[in-house]
Amino acid sequence: MGRKRYVARGVPGGYRIWDDKNRRWWGDLYELCPDDLLDELNGARGYDRITALLKRYRAMKR
Repeated sequence: MGRKRYVARGVPGGYRIWDDKNRRWWGDLYELCPDDLLDELNGARGYDRITALLKRYRAMKR
C-alpha cells in the first residue's frame, strides 16, 4: 500500500493540508480536520466533489 499524497497537519489555529509530493501546503487553513476532503483528494479525485467540499469548508469559516 502506498503512502497518501495529501495529509492534514495541525498548525496554530487549526489544520492545513500538506501535499507530500510537491512538498508544500495545499488549500486554506481549516478549523476542523477536513477528513472527507482528504479522502476525496487521496481517492477518486472527482473535481465536482472536491469543489463542493471546498465550498462547504469555506462556508463553515464564515
